[in-house]
Amino acid sequence: MLRPTYPIETERLTLRPFREGDLEGLFAYQSLPEVARFLYWEPRNLEESRSFLKQKMTASTVDKEGDWLVLAVVWRETGAVIGEVNLQWRSREHRQGEIGYILNPGYHGKGFATEAAEVVLRLGFEGLDLHRIVGRLDGRNAASARVLERLGMRREAHLVENEIVKGEWTDEIVYAMLQDEWHAREKS
Repeated sequence: MLRPTYPIETERLTLRPFREGDLEGLFAYQSLPEVARFLYWEPRNLEESRSFLKQKMTASTVDKEGDWLVLAVVWRETGAVIGEVNLQWRSREHRQGEIGYILNPGYHGKGFATEAAEVVLRLGFEGLDLHRIVGRLDGRNAASARVLERLGMRREAHLVENEIVKGEWTDEIVYAMLQDEWHAREKS
């Protein structure tokens, strides 16, 4: 079980559960074709974002296998919601998890994704005592791969044309980190 104390502060960011007032920030990136390009969903309209916001608002704890923790990424300098980070508890028996992140493209290239994703790695390894955490991405998403590499995750797999996404075959890249690797990284 994982019930973080909020807000979680990093050097420049505040991570916290989503709340009703976050609709504008959420819609600002969910509505963009370049954000949805490598994801399973199409750009969302305001009502779709409102519906997803309600789901995200309930994802502030991880109680059981399969649960997702979904946190708003807020840039403290402006107070703006600039994206989200996610942690899923994939397997209790095998102590496995998965991380994900989505950032508004207006905030790309500033290290925000890495800064926020490092928090959910820590929560997974130290809060849930996970043995292994993966990050999966569309093979064309080089920027997302760089984030996982900056976190110290290792590229483990390149699955060629393993899924049809939005009507086309896509490759999937899998990165991973073990708890021992996390602790070794923390000591260096």
